[in-house]
Amino acid sequence: MIYFGNPVTELIRDAIRAGHIGIIATPASERKSQWVDAPWCADNGCFTNVKFDVEEWHSWLWENVERKDLCVFATAPDVVGDAAATLERSLPWLDKIRQVGYPAAFVAQDGIEDTDVPWSEFDCLFLGGTTEFKLGSIAQEYAGRAKARGKWLHMGRVNSLKRLRYAEYLDCDSADGTHLTFRPDKYLGDVLHWMRTVHTEMPLELEW
Repeated sequence: MIYFGNPVTELIRDAIRAGHIGIIATPASERKSQWVDAPWCADNGCFTNVKFDVEEWHSWLWENVERKDLCVFATAPDVVGDAAATLERSLPWLDKIRQVGYPAAFVAQDGIEDTDVPWSEFDCLFLGGTTEFKLGSIAQEYAGRAKARGKWLHMGRVNSLKRLRYAEYLDCDSADGTHLTFRPDKYLGDVLHWMRTVHTEMPLELEW
């Protein structure tokens, strides 16, 4: 599993160069000086950006197209906690993401069981939504459906060892979190410890 973090300090960039973690970038967070040749994901920033500009985001993908071969996925625009609204918002953009040359990610949100998931139109299922949804049986079911279809599986907002263990339990290929955003050099040790732990311990049968 890859853990994606924001490469905001030289110490974190050293960890990325060493292959310990990958890069998460958004139009709002990217700084050209921070780029390292490493696996990365292109998030849309909808979770924190209430003034999300879809055209600006699409232009940003084109601006970074030379890095597309290292990009694991680019996340289509979504609506936090609302599967129906996410489907409506994402559908026009999934193919456009692929046309730029990126694998497309579709975000699973609360209520996904009541929608018609466009499985053939994306390459990665991104487990988003509320905490209750993400840790619930519906998200687990759709994680299994994604893996059965050969999709990349990603979990967002993973900010503890317990949550990373759960992502590993679901067979996620990657995860991200904001843990490195606050006192990044101090908390880098936490993330590296989490990764070593989930990569070395026996698989767990977790109860949630």
